Amino acid sequence: MYLFICQKKIRIRMLKRILAVAKKEARELKRDIRMLYVLFVFPLVLLVIFGYAITFDVHHIKIIVYDRDKSEYSRDFINRLTSSDYFDIVGYINSDKYIREVLDRGKTQAVIVIPGDLTNNFYSNKEAKIQILVDGVNGNTASTIINYMNIAIATFSQKITKEALAVKGREAYFPIILEPRFWFNPELDSNLFLIPGLIALILIITAVISISLSIVREKERGTIEQINVSPLSSFELLIGKTLPYTIIALFISSIILVAGYILFGMPVKGNFILLFISTLIFLFASLNLGILVSSISETQQVAFQIATFVSFLPSFILSGFVFPIESMPVVIQFLTNITPAKFFIIILRGILLKGVGLEALWPQLVYLLIFSFFFLTVATVINKKNSNLRD
Repeated sequence: MYLFICQKKIRIRMLKRILAVAKKEARELKRDIRMLYVLFVFPLVLLVIFGYAITFDVHHIKIIVYDRDKSEYSRDFINRLTSSDYFDIVGYINSDKYIREVLDRGKTQAVIVIPGDLTNNFYSNKEAKIQILVDGVNGNTASTIINYMNIAIATFSQKITKEALAVKGREAYFPIILEPRFWFNPELDSNLFLIPGLIALILIITAVISISLSIVREKERGTIEQINVSPLSSFELLIGKTLPYTIIALFISSIILVAGYILFGMPVKGNFILLFISTLIFLFASLNLGILVSSISETQQVAFQIATFVSFLPSFILSGFVFPIESMPVVIQFLTNITPAKFFIIILRGILLKGVGLEALWPQLVYLLIFSFFFLTVATVINKKNSNLRD
């Protein structure tokens, strides 16, 4: 009984010391206007800039038309292209010699060549070919243009087929019809794919940078020596330092979710409690990574550079935020496991877009917990070693 009471008192004292460190950190943070700007304004700026700048959708494709047929069908086809916001007709040419010129000078992204026998071939039940010459410097954009054009031509072909058969009193018959159904993102909006990754990117950058600068600032001011001679253990110091930033980061993540819904229509189809717990675990892993950065840095400048390097680059390139991990070489796929953002992005896309539960996401949560305790353990060992060297 006596031993139980003593252990309880020890835990209460440890909790008081952690809360004292957290209170001290909150007061210093309140006076640091620049850090408050980084924590509250910077994430929203990143969300707006990246959200609107990064997109896989291609709109307002500049098209120049070379219409050799000049018939009702060719005019109808051109009008159908301009009826959507995917294609913009920026000009017409009347000779083959201008095709190379308009592509070389960047006046257009593609040239559509409508053959002179388009109408005659159609009425003769022959194959009519429409040629499209695409600027292939940007391979992804060129592929997208071709896909859009194939859809436009297939739709136009079905339309005129139905009209021709209707004149003859017959109905169009298609033996096999593909009826695609897109789950989770029916409109194939690339923003809905990118925003979860952007949330993870913003949170890990702000968390790692803020906590690493906070601890290194103690070293630069010399106050770390006073902390070392206090009853505080390294574990209590690190937990107390991360507590205020965890609360702030949770608040920021809520703001980002609301902003994502207002600006980009990002839904939350899954469980809010699971989303909260997952975000909390991810923030714990990110803050512990920041603590690890601070333990190997002596100045805020060095800490900022290292924090940016270990948080931004892996999260942007290796997390699946922009580039599909499945398309990477096997060695690089294995390397993607170095960043906790990879697993949090899977969780976010699962909860926000698919509405899946813990039964589908528990492996990702386990990985995040492993990251959290690994970073915290290594940082605690390094801090203890540095403290003993100073003594």
